[in-house]
Amino acid sequence: MDRGVSIIEATIAPAADGWRLDRALADAAPTLSRERLKVLINSGQVSRAGQPVRDPAKRAAAGEVFAVTVPLPTQPHNEAQDIPLVVTFEDEHLIVIDKPAGLVVHPAAGNLDGTLVNALLHHCGGSLSGIGGVARPGIVHRIDKDTSGLMIAAKTDRAHEGLAKQFAAHSIERRYLAITRGKPSPAAGVVDKPLARSPANRQKIAVVAGGKRAVTHYRTLEPLTGAALVECRLETGRTHQVRVHMASLGHPLIGDPVYGGAHPVATRIGFRRQALHAARLGFIHPITGATQVFDSAMPADMQELFRALAV
Repeated sequence: MDRGVSIIEATIAPAADGWRLDRALADAAPTLSRERLKVLINSGQVSRAGQPVRDPAKRAAAGEVFAVTVPLPTQPHNEAQDIPLVVTFEDEHLIVIDKPAGLVVHPAAGNLDGTLVNALLHHCGGSLSGIGGVARPGIVHRIDKDTSGLMIAAKTDRAHEGLAKQFAAHSIERRYLAITRGKPSPAAGVVDKPLARSPANRQKIAVVAGGKRAVTHYRTLEPLTGAALVECRLETGRTHQVRVHMASLGHPLIGDPVYGGAHPVATRIGFRRQALHAARLGFIHPITGATQVFDSAMPADMQELFRALAV
C-alpha cells in the first residue's frame, strides 16, 4: 500500500440500503464526515470492485463493499511542542490524557499552537492516526478548552476507526462532574432534548426542535449552598451537551460564561471557567478487546469551589 494513504473498507449496512452513497459511507466509516466523503468521491478516491465511483448521490445497496482511499495528513503547520501532559494510559495503539482546563484540543483560528495536538506530536514522536487530517492527527473526540479531564487519542488508523465506531454507537462510558447553580429538582433524572446551533447566535448551542438527539442522565451527588455537585452521564456526545442541558433545567454550570453560570462565590475566589470535569472514560480497547475504565479526580480549582460552596 502507498505509505501516503490509508485504505478504509466500508460495507453498506442493511439500514442504509437506498441511501445516497455519501450518507451510507459516513454511516459505514464514522471516522470520515459526509462532507469529506463527498470530496473523496468526487476526486475518484472511492471505488467498488476496483472501479472509481464519482457520484455522491448514487444510491447505495446493502452489502456493497467500497474502498475509500484517504490521503494521510501532510506535515502540520503547527509543529510538535514540548507541552507537559498528564498521561493516564498509553500503549502502542492509543493514549488517554487527563487534560487541564485552558488547553485547546486542536489548532484552529485564534489557537494555531500550544494545543493538545502540538503536545501529542511531541510526546508520540509522530505516531498518531492520520484519519483526523492535518490539524487533528489522532483526535477521536474532544472536550472544550475550559473543561478538564479525560480524553483519548489514537496512534494508529485501526485504533482510530475502532474507537470512532464506539463513539458513533454511543457505547463509550463518559461521566462528568459538574457544579451547578442551584439544586436540580428532581435531584436525579434524564434530559432528552435535541441540540443544534442556536438560530439567534451561531456561537452557541441551543435546544432546537429538529436538532440532533441528545440525552444526559444526571444525579445530584451533594447539595451545596445555592449549588450542587452533580454527576452527568452522557448517552450521546453533542457539543456543549452537559452545559446546555443543565442550563435548560434552570441550573447552568457555575462559571459558564456562555450559558449563564455567573455566581458570586465563583467571582470571589476567582473561578473563571465552567465547573465541568470529565471524570470517567470507559471503552473497549479497539485492538485487544479489553475493557478499559479510567477515573480522574476533580481538579484543584473545582475542589476549591466545592469547599467554598460547602460552608
